[in-house]
Amino acid sequence: MAEEKIEETEEEALDEKEESSAEEAPVEEAEESEEATEEDSDEDDEIDNDAEEDAGEGSLEDLEGIGPATAKKLMDGGYSTIKSVATAAIGDITEAAEISEAKAKKVITLAKEKCNMGFESADRLLIKRQDIGKLTTGSETFDTLLAGGMETQAITECYGEWGSGKSQVAMQLAVTVQLPVDKGGLDGEALFIDTENTFRPERIVQMAKGMGLDPDEALKKIHVARAYTSDDQMLMTEKAAEMVRDSNVRIVIVDSLTSLFRSEYVGRGTLAARQQKLNRHLSTLHKLADLNNCVVYVTNQVMSKPDMFFGDPTKPIGGHILGHSATFRIYLRKSKAGKRIARLVDSPNLPDGEAVFKVTENGLED
Repeated sequence: MAEEKIEETEEEALDEKEESSAEEAPVEEAEESEEATEEDSDEDDEIDNDAEEDAGEGSLEDLEGIGPATAKKLMDGGYSTIKSVATAAIGDITEAAEISEAKAKKVITLAKEKCNMGFESADRLLIKRQDIGKLTTGSETFDTLLAGGMETQAITECYGEWGSGKSQVAMQLAVTVQLPVDKGGLDGEALFIDTENTFRPERIVQMAKGMGLDPDEALKKIHVARAYTSDDQMLMTEKAAEMVRDSNVRIVIVDSLTSLFRSEYVGRGTLAARQQKLNRHLSTLHKLADLNNCVVYVTNQVMSKPDMFFGDPTKPIGGHILGHSATFRIYLRKSKAGKRIARLVDSPNLPDGEAVFKVTENGLED
């Protein structure tokens, strides 16, 4: 009897041990499943982000109501991606696709839904801004003024008197953009819209040598177009979007932005028409910078105000339209011994300040 009781006690102990292990097992399995769920959710987030990018670059025929014929008209009009349609105005889509305003509005709404465009939290926006690149000017002090260089997804305007170095900075940026990222470049090509006949390939050769680049290769990576009218300038900017997408263009330069507008629209009577046209041109440049993550650098002329008795009488052309539209505004002026002074006049996130640099045969130097 004693032996039977001992066996029963051992069996009960084994049963209790099995029950306790069975109770612990689901907990471990639950923990593993929670970890797996977290990993899956992280993967889902990555997939969602990739899906957003793919949706922005998807085919136009993926949109409801867009057939092959309408898609072709949109592409001929410069709208080759869903994101480009989502950021377009209703009138532009109506004109390009030859459809009614109601249908154009519906198409734009569907495109925005496809790209997940709308309100988003500021922390996600901060993460997206980590993709923004910085392009060196060749001068460390100038780069420090701009917190590392000229920003992508932004319009940087330089204005100043003749000989202040605006075009020199433009040609320097066309060279430095070709540098690898670890040397302050963007490892890309440049698109240069010349409205004042200031571009000189000989100067590019000098700057390329100064930066340690092959001059012949540097010239091949700079695409130059000469604009003779403001309409020609605007058309080139609109067509530039196709070139930026098809090639590795990382900077678009307009030198100068306002000279043709200034020569064609003379007198106060034409001021309203000029400003409306300039505003549309700037809107195109903003889209170009934002959608393609590239730098947009524009130069601007100035005017003198002789009725000013105190302060600097030099004022930029373009009025409030250009003043509000430029993301970064830099005032260049000449100084002694061949030096130039760059003053940051306006920025959404950087303090005002000045930087001193020289324009030498090799380009911009401290």
